[in-house]
Amino acid sequence: MKPLEKFFTEDPKWHEKIGAIYALLERVKISEEQSGDVLHLRKLNRILSVHASTAIEGNQLTLGQVTDVINGKPVWGPPKDIKEVQNAWHAYNEMPGYAPWRVNDLLRAHAHLTDTLIGESGQFRSGGVAVVGSDGTLLHRGALSAQVPTLVEQLLHWGQTCEAHPLITSSAVHYRLEYIHPFRDGNGRIGRLWQTLILAQWNPLFAWMPMETLVHHNQALYYRALQESHAGAVVDCRPFIDFMLDAIANSLYKYIDVAAQTVVDVGANVGVNVGVTDQILALLGQEPGLSAKEVANLLNKTPRTIERHLKALREQGRIQRVGSDKAGHWEVVDPT
Repeated sequence: MKPLEKFFTEDPKWHEKIGAIYALLERVKISEEQSGDVLHLRKLNRILSVHASTAIEGNQLTLGQVTDVINGKPVWGPPKDIKEVQNAWHAYNEMPGYAPWRVNDLLRAHAHLTDTLIGESGQFRSGGVAVVGSDGTLLHRGALSAQVPTLVEQLLHWGQTCEAHPLITSSAVHYRLEYIHPFRDGNGRIGRLWQTLILAQWNPLFAWMPMETLVHHNQALYYRALQESHAGAVVDCRPFIDFMLDAIANSLYKYIDVAAQTVVDVGANVGVNVGVTDQILALLGQEPGLSAKEVANLLNKTPRTIERHLKALREQGRIQRVGSDKAGHWEVVDPT
């Protein structure tokens, strides 16, 4: 098999960014040790990742609905969207059983992600595929279907033998999967999952990082980085790697923030627990349409407890309700 030629030029600033990520990982370890409930913290961040990764692909379920689906509660929504969430949750939970450099495991993960949703689930596509913008313009045409199996095998072999740092290698593999576009559907989801898997094999903490959440919030920049990486005559995914390093660092910051908010506040005789308050503000800032019941499910609290927090926050002027109780949404006025 012909070896894959290097498809990115290095940026000297990457060394500084990688050093910052190492420092953040140490802070993550400390944050987890101080957290009141590590298992709940990790589950919450994985829920955020599943919601974000499916939302990027057009899934309409809210964060609260995604949480209900994952917790086995009935949800009123498009059956396809519900199945996408169930599949993604299953695929992420199966990560310890995937080997990142095995083609069969990539296909198996794709089967988990797309089970019953597409005709070629767990199989490389048999026809051509193109990425089209919202205005109908052609953005990218995937590789010829006959070449896909060889190209993917070549890519994974390159990843396994690459001497670059795993933060760089994982980003490059993510990009190249999107560039090849090996599947009829689910290419974005499998690319993000595979980068998470590669990083988790390097450092297990990455299995729980909400990287997809940061990609979701910067979706336009994510797609722009993909486009810029093959805009010239020669593919150079330096812009995409640069974007992903920033997204990874920001996901670590986010994880540290959420971990700090789950610390059990002992000895404080106050009417509202500060940690829960911060978590509510973070969730409403991300998903303004959440109901008190949905917030309660996400934070593993009773609806009455959350309603008491919401009432206090409104009285303090830190949040306000826009529209009706049923159809309106929350606006965070003061997140600090």
